[in-house]
Amino acid sequence: MSAWLPSAPCSPRVCVESVGSPAAVPRALLRLAALLAVLLFGIVLIPVVGRLAAVWRDRLTRAWCRTIVRATGVRLRITGAAPPGGGLLLVANHISWLDIPLLAAVRPARMLAKAEIRQWPVAGVLTASSGALFIERDRLRALPRTVERIADSLRGGSAVVVFPEGSTWCGRAQGRFRRAAFQAALNAAVPVQPVHLRYRFDGGAATTAPAFVGSDSLLTSLWRVVSARALVAEVRVEPVLPAGSAPDRRTLALAAETATTEAADTGTSVVETADAHRRSANSKAYAHL
Repeated sequence: MSAWLPSAPCSPRVCVESVGSPAAVPRALLRLAALLAVLLFGIVLIPVVGRLAAVWRDRLTRAWCRTIVRATGVRLRITGAAPPGGGLLLVANHISWLDIPLLAAVRPARMLAKAEIRQWPVAGVLTASSGALFIERDRLRALPRTVERIADSLRGGSAVVVFPEGSTWCGRAQGRFRRAAFQAALNAAVPVQPVHLRYRFDGGAATTAPAFVGSDSLLTSLWRVVSARALVAEVRVEPVLPAGSAPDRRTLALAAETATTEAADTGTSVVETADAHRRSANSKAYAHL
């Protein structure tokens, strides 16, 4: 683990629920076909949508992202709303690759994404075409420049999505919010929009099935999602943190983290491991992030 490459203690073997069954295979294949059709349709229309006025472009993007989520068999429930215009830093806890279309359904935005995503099939093309800000996470020296790129986008009136934990977690626990991206919001004098993401079964408890953690491959995680029944993605848009509401990035990061943290079962080994990880992370020499 390094300052720029934080990791979570979550792993598919320990944390992620198995929800598939042989009976689910036909349904899963139909969902995969629907998802591929929706994705390809969107890719074809990217040049056309790019020429539309911003208000129509955002509406179509939100609708398309909601359709992507529904194609996987996941029901989407959004509570609250983000400011529709102006520079905005959207920050959320990070659980799954599904988080990306979920946040775009709240407000289309540029994403701060690791450079490796460029190589992902289909997702790499979509992420690049969305105007993502790609970062090389193993180059700590590039951090100041990355912060300034985010600030420039925010000053230009764009929304930027950041997952400040720096890594995906299983959903039963949550990592600490790194501070660097919040400096960009301070530099650009724009508000911060905290968003809390949670996955559960309809009428039931939270589930880790959609998590994309540790040694999981994208295809493995995708198959687990499309094989599941009655998955619900809950997106809770918390009250915005206005520009100037915090004196420094440390305070701002803590306020956003507090807004997105959900009480977890402290009796589980996952949370105990996560707490130990947090204490260890706090003691390391990267408090400047």
